[in-house]
Amino acid sequence: MNSDQINRINELARKKKAVGLNAQETKEQQKLRQEYLKSFRKNFRAQLDNIEIVDDEK
Repeated sequence: MNSDQINRINELARKKKAVGLNAQETKEQQKLRQEYLKSFRKNFRAQLDNIEIVDDEK
């Protein structure tokens, strides 16, 4: 997910609040949100997989 796509998500969200979206924009917004969530989950999972627990009490 690049910054242009995130900016477009934000632009559509602002427009939805201000004047509403047409059917094509609604579909685009849903598609971009799904891509964002997929990317977020992938990155979050990678961060969790790289966590190493260190126990000093041994």
